[in-house]
Amino acid sequence: MKLYTIDTGFFKLDGGAMFGVVPKSIWQKTNPADERNLCTWATRLLLIEDGKQLTLIDTALGNKQEDKFFGHYFRHGDATIDNSLAKYGFHRDDITDVILTHLHFDHCGGAVERAGDRFIPAFKNAKFWSNEKHWNWALNPNPREKASFLKENIVPIQESGQLNFLKEEEDFSQNISIRYAFGHTEAMMLPQITYKGKTILYMADLLPSVGHIPLPYVMSYDVRPLTTMKERQFFWEEIVEKEYILFLEHDPLHACCTLQQTEKGIRLKETFSLTDI
Repeated sequence: MKLYTIDTGFFKLDGGAMFGVVPKSIWQKTNPADERNLCTWATRLLLIEDGKQLTLIDTALGNKQEDKFFGHYFRHGDATIDNSLAKYGFHRDDITDVILTHLHFDHCGGAVERAGDRFIPAFKNAKFWSNEKHWNWALNPNPREKASFLKENIVPIQESGQLNFLKEEEDFSQNISIRYAFGHTEAMMLPQITYKGKTILYMADLLPSVGHIPLPYVMSYDVRPLTTMKERQFFWEEIVEKEYILFLEHDPLHACCTLQQTEKGIRLKETFSLTDI
């Protein structure tokens, strides 16, 4: 098995929304905001080469939306899925499987592309993996999440016949199991990978950045913030006890980190790149 970091650039979101009830005077120490109160976030994906399977976890924002839409999020950086794949000798047509942790636009927008006046899957040879509970949640969104669940990111995958559902107790493969979290959104999937005798947990939006490690540092985007706090406490204790490595999708600086128990609670232990594992 080989793992590759797939960088796809950066975007911006409101710092207050990203840190919820935490005061700006605290969170800006780790995630400084610009003059519009926007913080920079990565769209960092994970590619897993395991035998005949080449699996991509999440697909970032994509580029099919109108300029007005992207004007709210200030995408920047030169990295794309295509040039990051090419760096390792791959093409998007080589992808056999795409695991979508959840269907918010910054995690699944790149799964679909424009073809003239149509929307089609951007990975024509891949199976797309979600779960039925989250898929139905996204197709019938609540008012709080409606702006994040875009039909053009979701419906074309189902119409293509490439959509597959995982059951909650079902592993994706021999080396990849799926954990679930319900605070950020319904049934968000967290791939857990066995690699070189270690366990890597893909954090999606359960831990956006190392600045979010303290338990109360919960995003305002979460639909069930108290559930998120309980889930984080459960996962954090397991992560420390079993020495998991965390892969961070949105941290602007750090791809991976570990946690440790301190007098102030569970905190950051160290950060490093995927190649250091």
